[in-house]
Amino acid sequence: MPSKEFETLPNIYLVGPMGAGKTTVGRHLAELLGREFLDSDHEIERKTGATIPWIFEKEGELGFRSRETVVIDELTSRPNLVLATGGGAVTQAPNRAFLKQRGIVVYLYTPVEIQLQRTYRDKNRPLLQVENPEQKLRDLLSVRDPLYREVAHYIIETNQGAARDLAQRILNLILVK
Repeated sequence: MPSKEFETLPNIYLVGPMGAGKTTVGRHLAELLGREFLDSDHEIERKTGATIPWIFEKEGELGFRSRETVVIDELTSRPNLVLATGGGAVTQAPNRAFLKQRGIVVYLYTPVEIQLQRTYRDKNRPLLQVENPEQKLRDLLSVRDPLYREVAHYIIETNQGAARDLAQRILNLILVK
């Protein structure tokens, strides 16, 4: 049940690179707001019954992105939600439009060094199963950072503070507006 105090706030969508902490921060933010939390990647896996690496392997990135757009459209149409998106969700123009027009978008900016620390051993990230993951993260950020900034209403740096503190900072930012 949404908190009465925050029920007039629009949905909040978290965007940013892999390893930014979107899921962890999103859970804390949803708890503070008394709202449901969802992760678009987890919803894709739930709906398909397949892991993201498997979808990438069988359908390629384009197949995955097409599934992702359907899920983001569905999820951003629901009320009282905090949603963490996949790192590449912003690469698709429809996703950027759904997010920007249907809620408040917060970009969790995370330097590549921190992304690398947080994702180093994660085999569930198909784009990082390459010889030089650090270079891949740099390449992805150079393409995606302008898209994150384009869609964001707010930008929060994630290299200072625990996830719960970041969630509180986001809430304070939104409430001040």
